[in-house]
Amino acid sequence: MMKIKIENRPFGPFPTVLVGADVNGKPNYATLGAYGVVSMKPVLYISLKSTHHTTAGVKENGYFSVNIPSADLVQKTDYCGIVSGKTTNKSNVFASFYDDIGKAPMISECPINYLCKVIQTIPIFDFEMFLGEIVAVYANEQCLSDGRPDPIKIDPIIMMDLNYCNLNQVLGTPFKIGRSEVIRCK
Repeated sequence: MMKIKIENRPFGPFPTVLVGADVNGKPNYATLGAYGVVSMKPVLYISLKSTHHTTAGVKENGYFSVNIPSADLVQKTDYCGIVSGKTTNKSNVFASFYDDIGKAPMISECPINYLCKVIQTIPIFDFEMFLGEIVAVYANEQCLSDGRPDPIKIDPIIMMDLNYCNLNQVLGTPFKIGRSEVIRCK
């Protein structure tokens, strides 16, 4: 297999999420692919442009939600990334709900929702990375198998280069599939 050197930038894949925050008393959602796991502890990170409307809400309230949209929500998800909450009221794009803490809106239509409390903010270039301790997780019952989130049932949106994609099949279990065959490294 021949390798070809290409442009020096991240191409993905990136899970596409909707980050929620109350801004001026209204739910607001931003679409992003800069999201992930920090460690095996209940901590997630998001990275938002410093000038985004949602960023102001996260800073004001100290909480944010991470909502995992399914592929059937791709148009609404993309819309939330195209328009700014500074000029467009996005509070009615989705049905919002709140945990008892009540600090950040979550999206009812999304199969998985995380409520996070900001524990650290890291400025980087013209973005702010927020580390958030997960304080609550919600899941649509029909997206669970044996009480755990099922990626095929969730059908998440994945961003890769200039495309949104979805999942088609399970390939194996992490820390297990590699044991099913002896792999020799030279």
